[in-house]
Amino acid sequence: MSEKELLKVENLKLYFPIQGGFLGRTVNYVKAVDGISFSVYEGETVSLVGESGCGKSTAGRAILRLEKPTEGDVYFNNVNMNSLNKQALRSLRKDLQIIFQDPFASINPRQTVIQVLEEALLIQNIVPREQRRDRALELLEKVGLKEHQADRYPHEFSGGQRQRVGIARALSLDPKLIVCDEAVSALDVSIRAQILNLLKRLQMEFQLTYLFISHDLGVVRHISDRVIVMYLGRIMEVADKKSLFEQARHPYTRALLSAIPVLKPGQKRERIVLTGDVPSSIDPPEGCRFHTRCPYVQDLCRKEGPELRSAGAMQEGHVSACHFFENLYGEATG
Repeated sequence: MSEKELLKVENLKLYFPIQGGFLGRTVNYVKAVDGISFSVYEGETVSLVGESGCGKSTAGRAILRLEKPTEGDVYFNNVNMNSLNKQALRSLRKDLQIIFQDPFASINPRQTVIQVLEEALLIQNIVPREQRRDRALELLEKVGLKEHQADRYPHEFSGGQRQRVGIARALSLDPKLIVCDEAVSALDVSIRAQILNLLKRLQMEFQLTYLFISHDLGVVRHISDRVIVMYLGRIMEVADKKSLFEQARHPYTRALLSAIPVLKPGQKRERIVLTGDVPSSIDPPEGCRFHTRCPYVQDLCRKEGPELRSAGAMQEGHVSACHFFENLYGEATG
């Protein structure tokens, strides 16, 4: 992993307006992403995790400008993407790609696989016409598919094979950053391992950087270097993988970790069951977003939202947004 900061997100917000009344005026907003900041360094895999609806996928789409942020800045290679015009942004898009969750819906069913891969090369015009097929066939081989499959349509492939096509499409423009949006959640468990190993191999071969979005902490543990935990549009905890899984410093993170299935016979893990439902992102609670479900809530939590702060001098970069983690868990140690 390099020390070069490839992606920097500052106070990113994405609100979706709610229209109501006879004139269809905006009456409120869904605060899907509500002021998150983090960095991703060249060559690393950073995972965004949290329950469904926490804003992780929306954050990924906002970073790629598939959704226009309401507020905040996204810097890629020290370039503020919000300052770019359409032409400059289109030129930059070849360096930022995405692998979608659903391999069935993310590929045009009317195109053959070779056409799917050649389309991006045509739009960006980075490979001469006579070389496009050879480039596409090379990409298929990189992801474990054969040349004789190139002229087949998507419905002729299994889910795992379609996701390999999606990965090949993401690789086609030699990107620097790939957002993996629940890239293995729609696949069978046995196929997940194959796709994860493929992603790790391609990362080494092409010097890729991943922003990996997932709700599956078992998968995250396998692929990540650092982990960002989100809840109701905000970041609760950030740490390297080892520190987070061994010394989590936020009650929400601990609850998520307790839900990971135990694989060894006879081994037990204390299950932390959160009561109540996730509050609405239209009207999030005051103070700490998690206080309505936290088993350790105190009056301060209801009044004042905690800032991310260091979880221990021995764990550089491990930060937690909890007022009382020292009392609950102590400082994280090396």
